[in-house]
Amino acid sequence: MPKQPDFDAYLSFLCEPLGRGRGHTRRDAAFHDYCRGLMLPLERKSVEPLAASLAPFEVSARHQALHHFVSQSDWDDQTILDRVAEWVIPAMVKADPELFWIIDDTGIPKKGRHSVGVARQYCGILGKQDNCQITVSLSVANATASLPVQWRLYLPTAWAEDPERCRKAGVPEDVDFATKTEIALSQIQRAYASELPRGTVVADAGYGNDAALRAGVTALGLTYMMAVKSHTNVWAPGTAPLPPEPYSGHGRPPVRHLPGGDSHRPVSVEALAKSLPAKAYRTQTWRDGTNTPLSSRYAAVRVRAAHRKAKHGLPGPEEWLLIEWPKGESKPRHYWLSTLDAKANRDQLVRTAQCRWRIERDYQELKQEFGLGHYEGRNWRGFHHHATLCIATYGYLVQQRLRHPRSKKNAGIRQDFALPEDYTPRGAPASTAPRG
Repeated sequence: MPKQPDFDAYLSFLCEPLGRGRGHTRRDAAFHDYCRGLMLPLERKSVEPLAASLAPFEVSARHQALHHFVSQSDWDDQTILDRVAEWVIPAMVKADPELFWIIDDTGIPKKGRHSVGVARQYCGILGKQDNCQITVSLSVANATASLPVQWRLYLPTAWAEDPERCRKAGVPEDVDFATKTEIALSQIQRAYASELPRGTVVADAGYGNDAALRAGVTALGLTYMMAVKSHTNVWAPGTAPLPPEPYSGHGRPPVRHLPGGDSHRPVSVEALAKSLPAKAYRTQTWRDGTNTPLSSRYAAVRVRAAHRKAKHGLPGPEEWLLIEWPKGESKPRHYWLSTLDAKANRDQLVRTAQCRWRIERDYQELKQEFGLGHYEGRNWRGFHHHATLCIATYGYLVQQRLRHPRSKKNAGIRQDFALPEDYTPRGAPASTAPRG
């Protein structure tokens, strides 16, 4: 692959931390090779096809070097992702300073049971329960681009409770079971500590329905726009719990506020949505689609979240409830709770809620263009190293699009390699000798 000066400078910047240790020269070379290989238009981007494309006449040696670098070398993934963000995000902010921190997860279908984290669980790309690995990510996005900045494999309970299985897959000893929302909160906290440009945290109902996650985001001083499920309870405008019972003079004075009649009881967001008058819903367009502008009907009201574990039974602070109810449908489709400013208009609320689609583009391109799901090893380190290198390569593409918004997405970067005619992939049946 011919050298691209910008790409080489970018890779040199990213792998600078790899030079802090023994054997760093070989690490740098392997880092450059792996990322350059991910740029090639190969059908499969596991270690062997990369080695065959980069060095067709010395495949075995190159394969060994790349395999050692991605599956055994002990460089730190988050350090590289931080360098990617340091390079790309300033260009994003320059294009549009309004940022969003998007939490989501994605499934990677996987056969067998020995690859780290693989289990029968819901896989979004398949739309059903199946064998797969699930990763949780945090991306920084705006109206022009998006970039994953945190990436972590979800370890199911069956794995976390099997030390021998974890040992064989190289899972670090300090990695314990954590729910997806716990992983997401730790990613947000780390991003906050690293002083990334602040943004509104956006998530779907799988994360937004966790009150602890919403509280954790608020504790950091960040705003959020998180989807919730239809049965989520809130205090409607003008309603509140009853005050504590009068003190009887015995024991401790009552402090817990109690639910009462209709005006003193929380309701589900679905019930509240159906109780609103028709004029509360207005058609709102949030962006241009492929053929037509994308729009739907929305209502926005100020509510207070109702939590079972709330201190003294008091409602949470006032926030927005955004409701989507498309015309012609029998019930609302989506609900969001948001701590955006009370003066925020409906247009801002809808645009923030609908920005999450960008993460789907990240996942799609990382899988289809950069081989995110092509890693064939089984261990924890290799799985994360491969994903980090895919994100690093994707980061360059994001930055190039920001610099040259009218150019084709991969022009001048991805060029194919011609393999020698006698090249035989590993595992292929040996060619038979010609007959006389």
